Order: sequence, then C-alpha cells, then structure tokens
Amino acid sequence: MNDIKNEIQKRILVLDGAMGTMLQQYNFAEEDFRGERFKDYSSPLKGNNDLLSITQPEAIAEVHRKYFEAGADIVETNTFSGTTIAMADYNMEDLVYELNYESARIAKQVAEEFTNANPDQPRFVAGSIGPTNRTASLSPDVNKPEYRAITFDELRVAYKQQVEALIDGGVDVLLVETIFDTLNAKAALFAIEEVKEERQLDIPIMVSGTITDASGRTLSGQTVEAFLTSISHMPLLSVGFNCALGAEQLKPYLQRLSKTTDFFTSAHPNAGLPNAFGEYDQTPKQMQQLIEDYLQDGLINIIGGCCGTSPAHIKAIVDVTKNYKPRQIVIPA
Repeated sequence: MNDIKNEIQKRILVLDGAMGTMLQQYNFAEEDFRGERFKDYSSPLKGNNDLLSITQPEAIAEVHRKYFEAGADIVETNTFSGTTIAMADYNMEDLVYELNYESARIAKQVAEEFTNANPDQPRFVAGSIGPTNRTASLSPDVNKPEYRAITFDELRVAYKQQVEALIDGGVDVLLVETIFDTLNAKAALFAIEEVKEERQLDIPIMVSGTITDASGRTLSGQTVEAFLTSISHMPLLSVGFNCALGAEQLKPYLQRLSKTTDFFTSAHPNAGLPNAFGEYDQTPKQMQQLIEDYLQDGLINIIGGCCGTSPAHIKAIVDVTKNYKPRQIVIPA
C-alpha cells in the first residue's frame, strides 16, 4: 500500500492548485449547475461549485487529471463548502453526504489511474474541509460582541458528517484548510478524532491556516505561534498556511512556523495578490521563483497553489521542487 507518511519523508510533495480558477474556464451557466436532476430546484444554484461533483462529474475529473498531468502528488476533493452550514446558502443541507462522497470517489478514481500508470509516483487524495461561512470566536454583529452565529457543537456535528463521507469516498488524508478561526478548526479536528475512534482507523490529517493580512495574524487574532500551540495537541501529518497572501508575503510566517514545529510543513499560497478586478496576475514563472526561495531555505515538505493558480503554476512548482530536498524536522529544544 502506498502511504503518504512514507512518501513525505522521501521528497517534497506537491499539492494541486485552485479548483475554482479551473471551473471558471468552463463558464457554467445556471442550467449546467442544475443538470437534469435539479432542473426544477427552488433555489438558484449557480456558484455552488461542490454541486458540480454531481451535475458535472466529468469536469471535476478533468480538473484533477490536469493537475496530476502537471506532476502534482496530491489533489484536493471538490468539497471546500461541503458542510450543512455552508450548503444552507443553497438549501442543500440534505445533499452533504452525497456531495462529499462523490467528490472523494471521483478524485480517488483519477488518482488510482495515475498511480497505476506510474507506481513510482503514487498519487493521493486530500479531503478538503473548508472553514464554513460562520465563525465560532467572533460576533458577526459589531453592536453585539457577545453574539455567536454558530456553536462549537453545531460545527462539530457538521464536520463529522463531512469527514465520514470523505473517508467513505476513499480519501487518503484529511485537509482542514483556510482556517481563519482556530475554534472552527478545533471543532473539525474534534470531529475527525471522533470518527477515527469510532471506526478504529488512523487517517493522516493536514491543517492549513490563513494569515489574513500584514498583521501576521489569523482573522480570530492568533499569531503563527499561538495558532500552532492551539492545534499541536493533535497527531498531525502537517501544519501550514494557504490563501489570503501570495508566496512572497507568506514567506516570513512559514519561516517562523518551520522553526517552531516538529510536524511536516505545508504551503499553498495564492498566485500573488488580487488586482483591482479580483484577478490574479502572477505568472507560473514568477511564482516558481518565489517558491524556490522557500526550497532554498528548507521551509517546506508540501507545496501547492491556492487562488489564481492553474496546472501551469503547479508544473512550474514541480519542475523546481525536483531539485531540492524536503525540510528536515528539527525538534525544538
């Protein structure tokens, strides 16, 4: 059996790039999101990218295939919003298990194609667990600082359903990502531990937070070190950062992280910062040069791309990554 824990010790693993950036190229209209099954659905569905795993599965498989062709070792499932909490926006809470299961199954099928074609480079599927659109630590109402739109227990229940479906669909690792509120992440990790215990299984866990701006903190106010301390009680495969910042802006936080943790480290930054139209202009070559800085400094074990990145960006990252050894874990004294 191919084990990600073995592979990560041999080389730097490359994660895929953005799913949303790729799906935009298909220009799917409302009827494409609906497909035959949801053609009479009462809510507008355009923009519900997770639903495409059911209504446009060929497109999702094609995106995964393009990232694997670019040389990625790990692809993420199309499940960033795959909780009842996020799906409430579309009145699709009842579909959550199926969405996650199908997304995992599609990604796993494509991964197995590539692993079978080249057993020397086994390919893996990370079950993407997004942050939801609620925050457990902060009030959405400035006039009611004590108010919370969600409880820890509501998050735990929602995450547990997602985790069970991802595991049933065949993921190799669970990725709790784009964490802006560590309390949300702790609910996800608690849910994962519950499922692991109930099923008597040990599935690797990746955790990836988001530094929201130049303050160097998450949205809920934690520094790199505080974030790390909050999650380090868990047996994690890796900890890292993604989204919000480009590779250049993310580097100082990765430096602090890599010096502090004895977990493997990961990064999947955006393709630079968005322009005035919300688009990302950083070319694959530009991103490659910035990622090479990480590699020269021995900062990471897993590298990929977030918003604005494409298979071309991932290929450029793969090409440069081959020349470097993974970060060596030094347990802090």
